[in-house]
Amino acid sequence: MENILDYTLEELSNWMKDNGESAFRAKQVFSWIYKGVWIFEEMKNIPKSIGEKLNNHFYIGIPKIIEKFESDIDGTQKLLLGFKDGNLIESVIMRYKHGNSICISTQVGCRMGCTFCASTLEGRIRNLTSGEILAQIIVAQNQLGERISNVVLMGSGEPLDNYDNVTKFLELVNADYGLNIGQRHITLSTCGIVPRIYELADKESSITLAISLHAYSDEIRKNIMPVANKYTIKEVLDACKYYVDKTGRRITYEYALVSGINDSADDAKSLSKLLRGMLCHVNLIPVNEIKENTLKRPSKKIIEDFESILKDEGIEVTVRREMGNDINAACGQLRRSYIETQK
Repeated sequence: MENILDYTLEELSNWMKDNGESAFRAKQVFSWIYKGVWIFEEMKNIPKSIGEKLNNHFYIGIPKIIEKFESDIDGTQKLLLGFKDGNLIESVIMRYKHGNSICISTQVGCRMGCTFCASTLEGRIRNLTSGEILAQIIVAQNQLGERISNVVLMGSGEPLDNYDNVTKFLELVNADYGLNIGQRHITLSTCGIVPRIYELADKESSITLAISLHAYSDEIRKNIMPVANKYTIKEVLDACKYYVDKTGRRITYEYALVSGINDSADDAKSLSKLLRGMLCHVNLIPVNEIKENTLKRPSKKIIEDFESILKDEGIEVTVRREMGNDINAACGQLRRSYIETQK
């Protein structure tokens, strides 16, 4: 059985023709799915005979909402989603005046080993398929009753470690027969898998690339991000410059501020020197404290001072607005707590 959400319209049209049906039926089927009808027999203009063929070959891979939490502070919603194989992922819906955004996962778990992230503590279980990545948005829109207009691939998993499925997802989510979310409304966050950055650049897409940098030196970066043992900061930045040249898109550099590790005034000045002259924006992220490690977030004053130094050095910078603090909205936390309670 195949997940029909992994198919493009062209692929499903070809399947219809190969199985003796009219190609236009493919668009009808997708229309029902995006309307929230996830049982073939309930698709009213699909003949019973076609529904039986579909049932024999496909399933509609919409995950179940296992748990849902909504913040009393800002309306952020966190969904714990379960797939048919029993694996769990998380998605976070953030509501802004300019529209709804969703942070989605690309893998069950993660093997990158970043010390500040709860998603990576048990390693990668498996990749999500393109349809499973897409389904997070479909189920979120359905339960929200409103359109999702912005997508961030920044949940569990490293998107460029699941490159083929993620790039196909970018095709599916942009399709006019489906969600029709433009690439300029999509951000992909990566820890910096250099060869894949070059490949993504060659596609000349319009997505925003966000690099999890978190340090100005390889020595510091290696202490918190194992990927730094494979790719140096220079290699990452060279790939980023290539991406900017090919796409014309500004890159966001994410910088998780960790008390006593990368939050000093000297760190800020060194980071400014590293990025000076690049088409970029720095997103400062006070680290999320998790019980599995001892990393602490800096004080409010240190965060403000760090931001001020970057601004004074001519670097565009913002401090990430924290959403859903009362519901543990950082990726990986809900999944881990649920698994522990089930044990």
